[in-house]
Amino acid sequence: MDAFKNWVARSGMGSVLILALVIMVVFPLTMDIFRLNLVGKYLSYAFVAVGLVMLWGYGGILSLGQGVFFGLGGYMMAMFLKLEASDPITTKIQSTPGIPDFMDWNQLTALPLWWEPFRHLPLALIAVVAVPMILAFIISFAMFKRRVGGVYFAIITQAVALILTVLIVGQQGYTGGVNGITDLRTMLGWDIRDDSAKYILYFANCVLLLAVILLCRWIQMSKLGTLLLAMRDKEDRVRFSGYDVAMFKVFVFVLAAGISAVGGAMFTLQVGFMSPSLVGIVPSIEMVILAAVGGRMSLVGAVYGALLVNAGKTYFSEAAPDLWLFLMAALFIGVVLVFPNGLAGLYESHVKPWLARRKAPKASTQAVEPPAAPLSSPSHKSAPSAPLPGGVQGQSA
Repeated sequence: MDAFKNWVARSGMGSVLILALVIMVVFPLTMDIFRLNLVGKYLSYAFVAVGLVMLWGYGGILSLGQGVFFGLGGYMMAMFLKLEASDPITTKIQSTPGIPDFMDWNQLTALPLWWEPFRHLPLALIAVVAVPMILAFIISFAMFKRRVGGVYFAIITQAVALILTVLIVGQQGYTGGVNGITDLRTMLGWDIRDDSAKYILYFANCVLLLAVILLCRWIQMSKLGTLLLAMRDKEDRVRFSGYDVAMFKVFVFVLAAGISAVGGAMFTLQVGFMSPSLVGIVPSIEMVILAAVGGRMSLVGAVYGALLVNAGKTYFSEAAPDLWLFLMAALFIGVVLVFPNGLAGLYESHVKPWLARRKAPKASTQAVEPPAAPLSSPSHKSAPSAPLPGGVQGQSA
């Protein structure tokens, strides 16, 4: 037991173990399936927040377009689920059976060729991660090789989010348009809408999230993590040391995109739809706020930030439907002003010192006093002063 405690203290895994206990034990035991499914949706956003910790906190790269990769991952999964729900028997009332309903409504008579790979789950799972990462590589390689960074890169990512949203809405016959891809029912014949499936998907979501946190933690503890921090603080020094800074930036941007895409796929499975409203600029900025509230340097804090912000969103929208946007804005502003380093900063500055004081051994109530030294020793006694002439006694020196 002592060895385990020492390992936890040495590796810094205590916060990860507490998070695992909270989301995999406490929540399932204390919540009904409806609330637990909501928490699962919140945790799918936590993937994006964790990716932003690596990208923004460690890499120093602020992206305002992470909704692009979250949405792409979700759409890749939704395409597979929609094709499974569009078998010829289920869609026999359509003009063209065997294709998604929104394609039939837009007078398409055959499934587009680029939809065909999504009939197979392994190919769809590969596409969930590969397509967003390839797009992220193209964007980041083109920008970072030209040393485009800072606010300019943030604006470019916003532009990409806007372009993708317009593209999805405009190509209604291929993407479902503004409604997105809906009515997702089964995965390989397994009904993802019943309660038992929701429990399984929730735990699968938790396991994937914890695995992503451990992967990012391993990167942070490696030499690569040290170089990312050095690149964030003193980019020129890293460049002058012979490292290709642009490729480090490309790596961390692609990593964050892949992590966000996994969250999008889990969102689609748990919620049952994917729409362009989750791809644009506004949701991308909200995802940055999740990381800021949790603490942009803390992987575990990002998860708590996602839970807090999304829970506040749900609570305020239920309790005050007319004011919930103002209340959410007040929550964001208040947390950033009071806790500029997020929830993780609050833990480091207040909770951790308090716990250290509680664990410190109590001082002895009785202090041991050293023996008092004598005021004067016999050898240092002052001699009586000699009488001065005139009978006046002199003062002792």
